[in-house]
Parts: sequence; structure tokens; C-alpha cells
Amino acid sequence: MIQLSGMPFQQGDLWSSGSIERMIIQRMIEDTVVYSYQFIGELSFELKLRKNIIVSARAMNQSKVRFERFLNSRCNPQYWQLTSTGGFLLRQGVKPSDAIQDIYVNSSQYAFECATAMIIIYYHALLNVIGESLFNQYFQNIYLYGWHADPDLGKNVTYTTHFLPGDVVYFENPDFHPQTPYWRGENAVVLGDSTYFGHGIGIKTAEQMIVTLNEARMPEANQSAYLTNIVARPSFIHLAKLSISQLGYSVHKNQHIIHHNSSSVPIDRYEF
Repeated sequence: MIQLSGMPFQQGDLWSSGSIERMIIQRMIEDTVVYSYQFIGELSFELKLRKNIIVSARAMNQSKVRFERFLNSRCNPQYWQLTSTGGFLLRQGVKPSDAIQDIYVNSSQYAFECATAMIIIYYHALLNVIGESLFNQYFQNIYLYGWHADPDLGKNVTYTTHFLPGDVVYFENPDFHPQTPYWRGENAVVLGDSTYFGHGIGIKTAEQMIVTLNEARMPEANQSAYLTNIVARPSFIHLAKLSISQLGYSVHKNQHIIHHNSSSVPIDRYEF
């Protein structure tokens, strides 16, 4: 369920029927977990960021980036320094927004594994939500390596089988072949249409993901790959508060009014 200022949230007509936002809200309402927000701006921010995570995942699937283990990682040296461990360290003097966008623009120059792909998707989606100015202010020291992320981006891990569009889930492959340890599992974005995007596998249903991972098992393996209950999410509320405070918004909780530059907007009309 969803709570807004401690009260059950009634969706109303804020998001159109059939929209991804409406789908996410419905999934939240159906969950036994309480999704709590102080005001509508926090919920609106999370919905927009989740939507953009899906958009960024689909864009990566359409790009020319390659899947590689850390040893064979590649990046554009104009924006990133390739470390000895296979990570990408933002070069001094480079705008973080330009470097993240370059992964999608000049995608053929990049290769990385699936956890790094998820963090790149997070950064790219957030950039598209908050814009270059705020993004460059908060993420000046980006280091892309596995699940490593800036503290402001964060990664919250929960355990549930009630997935929301924009979640990142994990497919475990316990009998992976020892010669291909990078197929011990797959991180994947929940796209909301019963499919998932996993870097190196592409967009597939859960069953197709499992079939693909099973093909990378050791000889005579008897345990199938499976979808776990591990779910990763960025720090939606924290990011919303950072963004709103920097944009100059303040919230009057009792009157449900958001003030910005001396103008007032009814909170039920506010959205990012």
C-alpha cells in the first residue's frame, strides 16, 4: 500500500490509465509493504525515475555496448580512465553528465559486466530526470565498477518476490561452469511487461533468462538457475529530497502546497 503524510494514498487522475506510472502505483498498492512518502513530490520523483530506469535499460539493449568480464572491460579514454581492476574512473575536467551520456552515444567503445551495467542505467536515468546541472553537482567522482556507487545514488537491497517496474532483480545460477564464472548469475531490470533486461543476455522473460543461464552450467549439472527474491533499488527518497531542495522547492505539509520562487501550486498537480 501507499501512504502519503501517514494517510492512504488515493491515486485519482494524476497519471493516465495505461501509463507505466499507473502500473507502478498499482503494484505498490497491491503490495503488503507500506510505501511511505511525506508528500506527493517524493512519490512523483520515484515514479519518474523508475520509468527512466526502464527507458535507459531499453536504450542500453539497443546500443552497441558489449558484455565482458572485468579483465576485458573497455571504455572511451576521452572520458574515463580504465583501472587495473576493470573499472571506469571519471577523468578530471570531464563533466559527469557528458561521460555518462557518452556510454550511450559512443556505445561501441564500451564493454563491461552486468552489475556495472545496472549502475550505468541508474546514473543515465537519474541524469534524464534531474538534468545536467544537478547531476554534475552531486556526482563529480563517478567510479563505475560492479555495484560500486556514489553514496547519494545509493543501493538499497530488499528481499521480496513482489517486483516493481524499475527494480533490479537477480537470477542465480548455482551450477555455473567454472570456466565461465561470470555466468554465476545475472542482474536484470524489471521492465513491467513480464520481461527483464540483463546486460549480456538482452530482454527476455524470466523463463528465457533461466534457459539462457542453464546453458552456461557445468557438465551434468542438476540444479537449475532461478529468479531470487533479492531486489536492488536506488535511494529514491534521498534523491528526491536532494533534487527538490536544490531546485528551491519547500513543502507546506498541512496545506499540501508546494512553494517555488514565491508561486504556489496545488500539490496534487505537482510532478517532476
